[in-house]
Amino acid sequence: MAKGLDYASSGVDISLEGAAVGALIGALSNSVRPSGTPGAPVHLPGGFGGLIEFKGDFLALATDGVGSKLQIASSLNKWHGVGIDCMAMNVNDLLCVGAEPIAFVDYIAVPKPDPAVHQALGESLAEACRRARVTLAGGETASLPGIVTELDLSGTALGWLAGGDEITGARLTAGDVLIGLPSSGIHSNGYSLVRKVLEKVNADIRAKVPFPIDDNGRIERSQEGEITLGEVLLNPTRIYCDPIVDLLQATKGDGPCNHSDLHAIVHITGGGLSNLLRLHETLGWHISNPMPVLEEFKWLAKEGEINAWEMHRTFNMGCGMIIAVSASKAEEILAWLEERLPGCDIIGEVRDHGHRVTHAITEVEYKEY
Repeated sequence: MAKGLDYASSGVDISLEGAAVGALIGALSNSVRPSGTPGAPVHLPGGFGGLIEFKGDFLALATDGVGSKLQIASSLNKWHGVGIDCMAMNVNDLLCVGAEPIAFVDYIAVPKPDPAVHQALGESLAEACRRARVTLAGGETASLPGIVTELDLSGTALGWLAGGDEITGARLTAGDVLIGLPSSGIHSNGYSLVRKVLEKVNADIRAKVPFPIDDNGRIERSQEGEITLGEVLLNPTRIYCDPIVDLLQATKGDGPCNHSDLHAIVHITGGGLSNLLRLHETLGWHISNPMPVLEEFKWLAKEGEINAWEMHRTFNMGCGMIIAVSASKAEEILAWLEERLPGCDIIGEVRDHGHRVTHAITEVEYKEY
């Protein structure tokens, strides 16, 4: 049997990227804003969003792009979901620190402007703002012939949270319960590997999807007729402001728990389950009851001969976010979430078994992000 595909062979080496980011951070200078002044940095483990001081409260910032998923959108000339993808990759990170997203700016780089494409992107970003409940505060479009060959879309999100309400993982303890929130599909990570699989099997993304797919509304349709492979691959990333922002606010009133019962929130993006390791320096994580694996992931694994370790490190596998909560409040929090987002479930626990992620699938174990 031919060697199976992996993310590195598709051109993306997660370990090398981690080393490069570490080198970048190591070369950066400290903030020039002293503690106690607006804009001063706040230490934040995990790195899902940057926190700065602001008049006794905190502002949070995150920046990200859609990535090579845009190449599939470009080949199909289907742009309805990419603004949502861009928004989700940013605001979902802000949620991980306990911030409420409030504003967003976008950056579009193109080799040549196309009014029709820009209109479609504007409509997608408008829908993204509605789902994330944010203001689109501005943006920039750059025409860069000779530098970019295809459209690129990225953005930056701004969030706010009251001082003392930051969620950093500091309250984590062995025995905490992990609640998984379902993803809407592949989201916006791993598409270099997705495209490698498509190339390997010579897949037609305009044809009917070649695997069973649930037709219960998860796939956002852009056309009539049978669901195509392209539609599944371009399904927009889920924005988790609803229900997470509502949960954060409900802890101040008649919600299912106190704010102190929310110990950590992780966005399962590039790096898959290894993202959990970013939240604590010594504790570990065990996924004993993983969420159902979506059919598109099963297809990619089979056609690309990709092993379980690589799949769970590259993709969300059906679980887009994880919340670590007090064990005593886990069932109440789950019931509250399930009313607003069906498919949530208890998937595991925090363990004092070393700094590693373990899984019901034995080979799925991670000791570094």
